[in-house]
This record gives sequence, structure tokens and C-alpha cells, in this order.
Amino acid sequence: MDKKIIGRKEKITLPELGLRLVWAKVDTGAYTSSVHAEEIREEDVDGKKVLSFQVLLPGHKNFTGKRVTFENYREKVVKNSFGQVEKRYLIETEMDLAGEKFMAEITLTDRSSMKNAILLGRKILRNRFLVDVSGINLAKAYRTKKS
Repeated sequence: MDKKIIGRKEKITLPELGLRLVWAKVDTGAYTSSVHAEEIREEDVDGKKVLSFQVLLPGHKNFTGKRVTFENYREKVVKNSFGQVEKRYLIETEMDLAGEKFMAEITLTDRSSMKNAILLGRKILRNRFLVDVSGINLAKAYRTKKS
């Protein structure tokens, strides 16, 4: 299988989150991918437990202000960028990167103090992509006009 070359920052699409061609930082040191989310809460909808949240920060150019809900989610223990262990919610959602669509596990966390609202970890990169740290937006060469 040929691996596509991507840069240290790429534009990705997360259709279920209402995000199209938003910037994400590629971080081969992180295992799991993460996205900034606010107002994260479990709710009861028609007798089912769902996870409800807002993606990105107000003021971010891709902020929609809409709440997103997921029925399939779980909690995961991760080490954050400071080496501290924390519990996060994890969702599985479709991602489009470099013209490839695949299911990706993404944790929800407060990234308001970070420069990048979305982080791509090595779990989704493995066996799909090679990272050229000298470039950004290299995936645009693989995107089709429909993306």
C-alpha cells in the first residue's frame, strides 16, 4: 500500500462535526487524535444516553455554534501534553484527509490554551501517511475537486 505524504499541518474534513477543510496539527508524538470541545455533557434523549458538545471555540473561523450529539462514545484515560493522566470522552467519526475517507477515534478536550484546536495522532496516521515536517498542506495534492 502506497502511503501519502502529508505535512506538519493539514486541512481535514470531519463531516459529522460540521467541519470542512479545517487546519489540524500533525503530532507523531501523540497516540490519539483530539479536538477542542466545549460544554461536553452526557444527556438522556428518548431514554438513550448521548454525548453532546460544541466543537471549536467561539471566534474560531470554523466555529458553527451548533451542538453535536453522538450515541456511540466511551471514556478513555490518556496522558495529556504535560504528562498528566486525564479521563476524556472518545468518539469515532469519519475523517477526510488527503482524499482518503476513514473512521478515526478522536478525544474531546479543552485545547483553548493550545495554538491548534485539532491534533492528529499517530494512530490515524499509521499505515496511511508519511509526514514531511518541512511542509504544510501537502495533502492538497491528493484532494479531489469534490472534497
